[in-house]
Amino acid sequence: MSANGSPSGKQPTATYDSPFLKACRREPVPHTPVWFMRQAGRSLPEYRKVREGVGMLESCMRPELVTEITLQPVRRHGVDAAIYFSDIVVPLKAIGVDLDIKPGVGPVVERPIRTRADLAQLRDLTPEDVPYITEAIGLLTAELGSTPLIGFAGAPFTLASYLVEGGPSRTYENAKAMMYGDPELWADLLDRLAEITAAFLKVQIEAGASAVQLFDSWAGALAPADYRRSVLPASAKVFRAVEGYGVPRIHFGVGTGELLGLMGEAGADVVGVDWRVPLDEAARRVGPGKALQGNLDPTVLFASREAVETKTREVLDAAQALEGHIFNLGHGVMPSTDPDALTRLVEYVHARSAR
Repeated sequence: MSANGSPSGKQPTATYDSPFLKACRREPVPHTPVWFMRQAGRSLPEYRKVREGVGMLESCMRPELVTEITLQPVRRHGVDAAIYFSDIVVPLKAIGVDLDIKPGVGPVVERPIRTRADLAQLRDLTPEDVPYITEAIGLLTAELGSTPLIGFAGAPFTLASYLVEGGPSRTYENAKAMMYGDPELWADLLDRLAEITAAFLKVQIEAGASAVQLFDSWAGALAPADYRRSVLPASAKVFRAVEGYGVPRIHFGVGTGELLGLMGEAGADVVGVDWRVPLDEAARRVGPGKALQGNLDPTVLFASREAVETKTREVLDAAQALEGHIFNLGHGVMPSTDPDALTRLVEYVHARSAR
């Protein structure tokens, strides 16, 4: 069923009428809901304290630690949704891919995928591979009550880029070389990743996540024609796989202004917009039938309180005619952001948008 239907299956009913889920379903809301990508993380001193001496991947596999980290920004900022604390490479690690998250670098893959034989690294993911996800989400939903929990995963293109490049990249030359030079291998790689990603999202939804977000962080490196031909089918497969749960599906990328219509076409109920495209223009590009999420430039939070409020009003004004709007940053919270600035931003959006 679609995100506009009534709750069914294991979809949490306690959160169904929350402002966040109402906005996702393009229903009237008492105020514009707010949450922030990377709201749980290095900007919070309490996060840095509980993560001391614990590696990133290890922290993602400790249910009680995940619960505490996920709840921290809800307590501090009063956001309208929590997002599950994890990393996009967790499902790859869970199925045995030899990788690690190196401080100051990011995910590094020991044996990059460059040939068809390398695909053997990617077996199916089962719930038994990620029992800590199910346990943590159970703990979280008990604590969150009527506040929705957003599950998430990395999109097939972004995961494929990490796997082919072997780590972060600015040029994606190896990934694009495969995409252009061996389109059959590329298609098989993305299809396999779509299966893994869908299975990972299903675990989160069945454990109690109220919505899911697919992060295609690197998709902005693609031309629209390449995205349509070589990426959209795999992302669409992920969205189709979880459609029957009836939870809203959010699609987000960075630098994707030229791809917004295609990202909506892939099957999302909500399209995330970075700060480069005003929301009213983004709505024109996406077309009707979708809510939008975004899109304050994260660096605005380093300016004065007056400047933050001015730029926030611009976002809210541009969103006035949208079918549904969730306020967010145009990308994640930057590590050196003042947490108090985020708390004030939540309060300001709620007050300014109160119906």
